[in-house]
Amino acid sequence: MKQRYNIKIMGQELSVLSDKGDEYVEKVVQYVNDRAREIGDASENVTTLSIAMLVALNIADELFRIKEEKEDLFSSFEGKTEELINYIDEKRKSISNPLQCS
Repeated sequence: MKQRYNIKIMGQELSVLSDKGDEYVEKVVQYVNDRAREIGDASENVTTLSIAMLVALNIADELFRIKEEKEDLFSSFEGKTEELINYIDEKRKSISNPLQCS
């Protein structure tokens, strides 16, 4: 069941719904605030809106890179699985059809 949380992101109070629990919501809020602080510290004379957009772009970039890595890993596992199945099939064939020596 979703619960309402009153959070503060970059000094702005918001109310959000989540079914992930207190600890998860706190971790997400902390992550966003940390990223905003990093960007704000590295930039001079940027508005809160600009920082928020840069945070969103950075997090979206992380998401896309992680998705790509996941797809690459999945493809690699799929390829390795197919190799293993072929190896097992070859071994099984060699066991069920041993060479006859005279």
